[in-house]
Amino acid sequence: MIFDDIAGIMAHSHKTLAWMGLDLGTKTIGVAVSDRLLSSATPLLTVRRTKFSKDAQALLDIIINRDIGAIILGLPRNMDGSEGPRCQSTRAFARNLSARTDLAIGYWDERLSTVAAERALLEADTSRKRRAEVIDHVAAGYILQGALDRARNIRTVT
Repeated sequence: MIFDDIAGIMAHSHKTLAWMGLDLGTKTIGVAVSDRLLSSATPLLTVRRTKFSKDAQALLDIIINRDIGAIILGLPRNMDGSEGPRCQSTRAFARNLSARTDLAIGYWDERLSTVAAERALLEADTSRKRRAEVIDHVAAGYILQGALDRARNIRTVT
């Protein structure tokens, strides 16, 4: 099932399983995972994209090994909030992935997540080579952390 809001994901995901965040690029997929309390996101790895079936299998392996209960995909909206071709590609990826898993899949606005990740890596004095290696999964961590923070705010309000 695919949801456009975090509340839908919360209602349809297993309460004691971690979430996985994805930063979907044309060449790579950054992957981050949360703890089971859904309080913090940790960048995990970057998957080099080949074809959908192999990419999906790599993600499904992580889902099984990490006891994942929901998937958050960064939705690359334009700065004015509109959706362009990259959003369409992300939504298509989610539809295809949902055919292979019954986990709740949702979106999180990823505007400026890569910029924030780059800034954090620069502040940590990370070398250019190392930044290139980790930027995608660090960005996935920012995406997932945003969704987790929103979920926490929903829980405290209700």
